[in-house]
Amino acid sequence: MFFDDLAGTISSFGSARRQSWATRWTEIGDAQCLRADLKIKQMAFDEATEAWLCGLTAFEVARRLADDGDPKRDDISAKAEANIERFGPPLRQNIERVEITCCDEAGFQAYYLPAGSHDSRAPAVICIGDEQESGATLLGRLLPAVAGRGMSVLVVSHDDVAGRPDVQPGSLLSCCLDYLVTRPDVDAARIGTYGDGVSAALATDFTVSDNRIAAAVCDGGLWNWARMLASVGWMTKLANENDEDGASRLRSRMVRRLKCPVLVVAGGRSLVSTSEAVKLQAECSAEHVDIDLAVPSIIRVASEEIDNFISSDESIFGWLEYKLSQSDCAWGRQTECVSGPVMMSTTRESLDPSKPS
Repeated sequence: MFFDDLAGTISSFGSARRQSWATRWTEIGDAQCLRADLKIKQMAFDEATEAWLCGLTAFEVARRLADDGDPKRDDISAKAEANIERFGPPLRQNIERVEITCCDEAGFQAYYLPAGSHDSRAPAVICIGDEQESGATLLGRLLPAVAGRGMSVLVVSHDDVAGRPDVQPGSLLSCCLDYLVTRPDVDAARIGTYGDGVSAALATDFTVSDNRIAAAVCDGGLWNWARMLASVGWMTKLANENDEDGASRLRSRMVRRLKCPVLVVAGGRSLVSTSEAVKLQAECSAEHVDIDLAVPSIIRVASEEIDNFISSDESIFGWLEYKLSQSDCAWGRQTECVSGPVMMSTTRESLDPSKPS
């Protein structure tokens, strides 16, 4: 509800109002964490967990409201990270810092959150953060979205997998997958990947190069398509020939190489424009390629866009939960899983396959 009213609030009161809201949401996060502490002392662990997750969500709202370059953003991220470490153990959230090793290359650390279910072998998702977003920040944002879904998550930062000129990101991400496969609590046939923001392109390349992925939230190859169009030669060729069939083949070339269900998130902070994503989905539908489309709710304030990450994350992880729960979509049987084209809303109800989308 706050996000729905945000555009009018900021338009009416300006940047000062926005900063006031950032401060207020930080205070809400602090208050929720104090409540979690109190409930732990009272042995009311369910209420403590709820308060803790609400606190993490409040901190993320505050971080997005803070202006770019505002030191408050780093301070808020530090608060979220500190509260993850503080409340994880007493609330039985066994968040692990794990070392990912890759052949002879230097390894890196990631966060691992087990499913916490009675299922001894649960699905897992490799989550790759956006640029300039630490793994801890992404984990704090995703914890409320993955709670209770019966899936494990391995959270890695964008810089750890894309900031090394000597190693391809796909190789490092395959090492993440190798790590998950060796865990006794992970079902190797039900591992997905999610690339946030610019990392959506990394998730696409990774899924193309490693056919063990059972479901992917990625850009469907549209970032490579956009870079191709940025070339003067390609732009001239397409403009002169007016070859929409040729453009269609190029646009869907990458996604046709993906052998698992795909969700493309378009608009907002995504690399993908909504119009190109809609074209891609229509073309893939005609070829019986399993691709869905999610368009997050975007709040436009002056020249800036703020996405409603709460509803967006609910949709994304609801989709992953549904796709990874289908036995027919297990590793090695992805080609049998073809769903109809869907324009996903950002509500969990739209993920019910028995309801029209």
